[in-house]
Amino acid sequence: MASKKKKGPRQAVGLQCAECKAFGYVTAYNKNNETLMKQTSGESTFPLSKYCKRCKKHTTHKLMKKLK
Repeated sequence: MASKKKKGPRQAVGLQCAECKAFGYVTAYNKNNETLMKQTSGESTFPLSKYCKRCKKHTTHKLMKKLK
């Protein structure tokens, strides 16, 4: 069964640990909401605090790349 391409402003991105540079998570975010938040309040939802398996502690994770 072939997968359908999703419609809309949501984009799949990877999260990378800021300390050890390990790729650990794949998530999706709404690009339109992110730009509106930056314009109005100056804040962003990224970086996130997530658990890193390699560091074995909670660290900040930043956006790595857009996934297709």
